Amino acid sequence: MKFVIAVIIFSVVILIHELGHFLLAKKNHIEVLEFSLGMGPRIISTVKGGTRYSVKLFPLGGSCAMAGEDAEDDSPGTFNSAPVWGRIAVVAAGPVFNFLLAFVLSVIIVGCMGYDPATVLEVTQNSAAEKAGLKKGDVITEYQGYHIDLGKDLYVYSYLNELKEGDTIRLKVKRDGKEQEISYKPDVNVRYLLGFNRSDVNSMTVESLIKGMPLEEAGLEAGDVITKINGVEVPDGNAYEKYIEEHPLSKEPVTITYERNGLEYEAEITPREYRTPVSGFGYNTYSEKTSGFNVLKYGAVEVKYMIRTTILSLKELVTGHLGMKDLSGPVGIADAIGDTYEQSKSEGTLMIWMNLLNMAVLLSANLGAMNLLPLPALDGGRLVFLVAEAIRRKPVNLQVEGMIHFAGLMLLMALMVIVMYNDILKIF
Repeated sequence: MKFVIAVIIFSVVILIHELGHFLLAKKNHIEVLEFSLGMGPRIISTVKGGTRYSVKLFPLGGSCAMAGEDAEDDSPGTFNSAPVWGRIAVVAAGPVFNFLLAFVLSVIIVGCMGYDPATVLEVTQNSAAEKAGLKKGDVITEYQGYHIDLGKDLYVYSYLNELKEGDTIRLKVKRDGKEQEISYKPDVNVRYLLGFNRSDVNSMTVESLIKGMPLEEAGLEAGDVITKINGVEVPDGNAYEKYIEEHPLSKEPVTITYERNGLEYEAEITPREYRTPVSGFGYNTYSEKTSGFNVLKYGAVEVKYMIRTTILSLKELVTGHLGMKDLSGPVGIADAIGDTYEQSKSEGTLMIWMNLLNMAVLLSANLGAMNLLPLPALDGGRLVFLVAEAIRRKPVNLQVEGMIHFAGLMLLMALMVIVMYNDILKIF
């Protein structure tokens, strides 16, 4: 069932993308040789009006093959025979239609569920935020210079841009219809850590060690089982949490007893101070009902959020804050769709539909934004050459353009192989 749902969502998103190319090609009198959904050998095919309509074996793509698209042919009915701005419209239509699909689905979601304004729900008493004048009920419209439309805008940006000690929090808030600016140095939460991650909340098995932290320096390894702290048995996660609550870690040394391969070892370590700036406020992450024109407004805002999140993620990838292991391709996305379906079952039919529609919005907006990147083999790369032609009033050498797009396609295929390999490793 999970696979079927993923295929349906993928197919709809890709079909709408290719439909954009198809309709604008027809509008500009360009002959479409084949309009297909999927990749590989045809399983269903019919010819109508000079165009072959096909469904192919692997539901991971689609195409709108136009006459003369990749050849030096400007005879009537070919891609190159159309005016340059007509060709620009044809190429841009795919991503634009993805944004339109995302908008329509977002309007449905907002109409049913509402939207999530970044409303301050609580301000920590005696915190720097309270002293600076932040109040419960304030609606955050800007955070660190980043425009905030929704609570999830604030969540994503703050997640990707963690506060550092010494930073100043700069906010713009709306209060009683008026905008105010608030800035303050956040308070610092001081904790002492051993530096390990457990396999699950109920286990004391070391899943991984934090580099440069005490347990790693003491020689513990993944798979070791911590059994005692200062001689007190901690047989499970609950006992460990209770011990830490009753005996908070400090800069005083502690003795850790652990098991490895059936043998017991001890290590005396000094917990490491870990300082975390805290914003001092909590904000809304739940939906509020709305109606009328606001449904359309926040439908558009939801699409904007998806596009901005895609761009922010790409920025993090380029700057090295995210790695190849963080990327997901068709396999990972299909798995995420399946997980969304399974997790939504307990919440009722409406939530199943809303969560699946939200996945479709994310996928459609993401596909539109990614395709507009000015990279060879993508719609954005083709637009670069067409806009250059419009400015120069003469086309770029088609052989040169073809070689660039081919090289880009090869790199894209290599990236897809790597991403799919990562996806398979994550699943299994």
